[in-house]
Amino acid sequence: MEYISIKGGNRLCGKVSMSGAKNASVAILPAAITCGGVVVIDNLPQIEDVTNLAKALESLGAKCEFTNNNTLVVDATCVSKHALDANMAKSTRASYYFMGALLGRLGRAEVPQPGGCDLGVRPIDYHKRGFTTLGANCTDEHDVVHLSCDGLKGANIYLDSPSVGATINLMIASVFAEGVTMIENAAKEPHVVDTANFLNKMGAKITGAGTATIRIRGVKKLGGGEYTVIPDPIETGTYMIAAAITGGDVTVENVIPKHMESLSSKLREMGCIVEEGGDWIRVQGNENLKACEVKTAYYPGFPTDLQPQMAALLCKANGSSIITENIFEQRYRYASEFKRLGANIKIDGRMAVVKGNCRLKGATVHATDLRAGAALIVAGLAANGETLVGNVCHIDRGYERFEDKLRSLGADISRITKDE
Repeated sequence: MEYISIKGGNRLCGKVSMSGAKNASVAILPAAITCGGVVVIDNLPQIEDVTNLAKALESLGAKCEFTNNNTLVVDATCVSKHALDANMAKSTRASYYFMGALLGRLGRAEVPQPGGCDLGVRPIDYHKRGFTTLGANCTDEHDVVHLSCDGLKGANIYLDSPSVGATINLMIASVFAEGVTMIENAAKEPHVVDTANFLNKMGAKITGAGTATIRIRGVKKLGGGEYTVIPDPIETGTYMIAAAITGGDVTVENVIPKHMESLSSKLREMGCIVEEGGDWIRVQGNENLKACEVKTAYYPGFPTDLQPQMAALLCKANGSSIITENIFEQRYRYASEFKRLGANIKIDGRMAVVKGNCRLKGATVHATDLRAGAALIVAGLAANGETLVGNVCHIDRGYERFEDKLRSLGADISRITKDE
């Protein structure tokens, strides 16, 4: 069984460059189905989710070729299959974006319920209601969503909450809908904007991405072209927190500082020095971190995907901190693994109380999901002794060369094989 071994106590220092955004990449790849020409997508992260989605595209009839580790050429002009294989769907939650892409392109889609991290109930009702509003027939049979239409019609869609997945899926489907589609109470996350920018580069007519109202005027077809994915804000935040927890001095490069404002504000509140440039952020840690309160929210609020990493940092703060998780009810599944490292964390529904000044000690722990795995590595950087993190398959889904990048900053980290 593979583990990531971290021997804690090293102060991280230096510069590190961020990869392309996972959450944008996994939306843009299915969206490539809508394009009527060859698409070259640059700055893709070299992670399992990207590899799996490229295989899914090929299974539907697209031609995919990685010209290097981070550039994929996609020719989806020959896509004719409308049914996604169950194993492909279960490999990543982002497989549900094939619903909107195939429905818009072919007028039919059969996509199994998606896999991904177990963070509690994550229904796709908003997606299905939106497709129905656009004129599609939608049924569920044996855990497979069946969609069909005789041409989508533009409509006004109101989302009960600003779901990122539903916003992107409906935006992709609406590209070919006749007339104008309005998505109200839309998600504003950076990867929503990046997906819209990608589609617009190929000939779509989308305005308002990044605001609560997105307007899509349907077009007859899209072409091909080149597109570069934005830097990953969650990877950026993970390295910023890693710098803070080790009392380090790290400059994170190839970033968009505006995307990190909620985290930068919290790190400053805790006593860290955070400096920003055009495409870089420098974080200098503080041995006397202050406790604080963290509430997750939709963008531009504090991202739920950085909540576990932040919990690790709060273990080193002076006093008690309170976390309120407003997005996923099972985001705290990592708490029992944190306790193995000596953390003092108590969960009460959506709230967690983290008592700081913990002397974290190395132990064998297991990632319960992608971001929990990253958080355990961050905690291991500050723990005494060796921490072994298992279930690394979760981590590989979302972080490119995680160990290499941390090692370049001075971490004592390696991947090992060990009997379970």
